[in-house]
Amino acid sequence: MSLFGDGLEAAMQKAFTRPAPKSAPAQMRYLVKQLKGTKAVAQMLRISQRTVERYVKEQIKKPRTDLAARLEREVKARWQPQIRAKARQQAATTGGIVIDTRARLGYTAPIGSTDQDRIRHLTVALPPRYAARLFEAQERGATEQRLQELAAEALKEVYFQDGGRRAGSLEEVRFTDIEHLEFDL
Repeated sequence: MSLFGDGLEAAMQKAFTRPAPKSAPAQMRYLVKQLKGTKAVAQMLRISQRTVERYVKEQIKKPRTDLAARLEREVKARWQPQIRAKARQQAATTGGIVIDTRARLGYTAPIGSTDQDRIRHLTVALPPRYAARLFEAQERGATEQRLQELAAEALKEVYFQDGGRRAGSLEEVRFTDIEHLEFDL
């Protein structure tokens, strides 16, 4: 996936009330239950229906590395949808989201100001409207670039302009060379 998409997904997973199934047979049974059949699971994971049945019956317990990664990703994407929706709704309406990043940040500003890009480590609480925009864009399948632009707009407003109290003539924030990125609800 992507740095931003994975980061938002990891933030959602912190809200889970129960751990997702860990073993391959348990994960396979969960997917079969969710997708209502072994055929749909087999197509999604790009394996045979018989292989899915063998995992469900615990005749196979250790998947190949690539299959294990796909299996875990699909289970976590479907795990506790109501908890996920509630956490997303709370972040988008009241709580907001915290972004912790170490990246090269710079900005475009009028002549005479210091707009040199530099590596910064920021931990910034973004208001709910930005959390809503990020989650909405992620749901619509926005590209990594678009999610990065939304985060840069949020940092411009909250960090550089401090909600309109300073740097009013700031035009654009550049958010590049990301070394670390983490979201928290």
